[in-house]
Amino acid sequence: MSPWADHAIWWQVYPLGFAGADKTAGAGVVHRLSRLENWLDYAIELGCSGLLLGPVFASETHGYDTVDYFRIDPRLGDDADFDRLVTKAHERGLRIALDGVFNHVARSFDAPSEWFRRRDDGSLDTFEGHEHLVALDHSQPAVAQYVKDVLSHWLGRGVDAWRLDVAYAVPPEFWRAVLPRAEYPEAWFFGEVIHGDYAGYVAESGLDSVTQYELWKAIWSSLNDGNFFELDYALGRHDALLDTFVPQTFVGNHDVTRIATQLKDERHLGHALAILFAVAGVPSVYYGDEQAFRGLKEDRAGGDDAIRPEFPDTPAELSPLGLPTYELHQRLIGVRRRNAWLTRARTKVEQLTDETIVLRSTGGGSELVLLLNISDAAQQLHEVEVPAHSWRLLTGP
Repeated sequence: MSPWADHAIWWQVYPLGFAGADKTAGAGVVHRLSRLENWLDYAIELGCSGLLLGPVFASETHGYDTVDYFRIDPRLGDDADFDRLVTKAHERGLRIALDGVFNHVARSFDAPSEWFRRRDDGSLDTFEGHEHLVALDHSQPAVAQYVKDVLSHWLGRGVDAWRLDVAYAVPPEFWRAVLPRAEYPEAWFFGEVIHGDYAGYVAESGLDSVTQYELWKAIWSSLNDGNFFELDYALGRHDALLDTFVPQTFVGNHDVTRIATQLKDERHLGHALAILFAVAGVPSVYYGDEQAFRGLKEDRAGGDDAIRPEFPDTPAELSPLGLPTYELHQRLIGVRRRNAWLTRARTKVEQLTDETIVLRSTGGGSELVLLLNISDAAQQLHEVEVPAHSWRLLTGP
């Protein structure tokens, strides 16, 4: 993993929603990408060190139906807008990551017919039944060269990292062939993998990391069900992954119900965040989660709209109601930044019941102890009294 990634904390933004772009591509260029410039200092004050952008390439609708990987989506702006954003981010010490889906493209994507995967009946194969998303044939050398050219093009324009969407649907050996490691040795690549053998996929693909959905689910599910044994099990598996790679961790992203909505008891939001920042991983914060935004993902057309909202022009226009959650994020991210060893920390469960858990994370001669209580009564944990539905974070040498 690139040395700088050990210190990365991403603020993830879905630009089309953030900037209030039209739902479908229209005529002409609208310079919305510049609105993100007003939020760079906000991300830094939050404690983040990188800006993880959702799709910015020309697409038909939601950004994951790409029509041109070498062109900024006209609904967001043009090359000049993008270059200025990268420059202003780098001037502040913020890294930039782009999101690219190379498993499938929009039907209007202009490419030779042999670039696409076919069904047995000769028709174009699609991504998980979405007829407007046609699957690329990753066995084709021309497809591999094209993807490598796209990755290299934007790295050459100053991008520091790539999120590879739907990586789980792409043969892992494809990534090993196309990642431009020799040309950009400090670039960081992570893939979207939901289920399966995370460590095996990283080893075969050559990726630096993959998304840790198993831990994401265990965090909110254990809190909702009053079952920290689920978290204990997931943390054991999480710890084992560190033998191979450092996972990309989160409690929210552009594809899932917001954590403030997912949790049945709002008093447990701090618990979820404390777990995220007290265990190993390269963490990300999804824009709006730091303000306790609500949003339910639904399995229907437009079902992502609620979790991909427009942001105001400037931070000053945010509601003050989100400030306590913002300050909670600042506090926990501050602990993370002062203890960079946590990225690769090993975490052990030292005390466990259905509704209480004590986690000890260690590394580099230091330790951090997290005490979680979601019961209706105060509990004595690690010789500390923890009130009902509360948590405590203890740091050591």
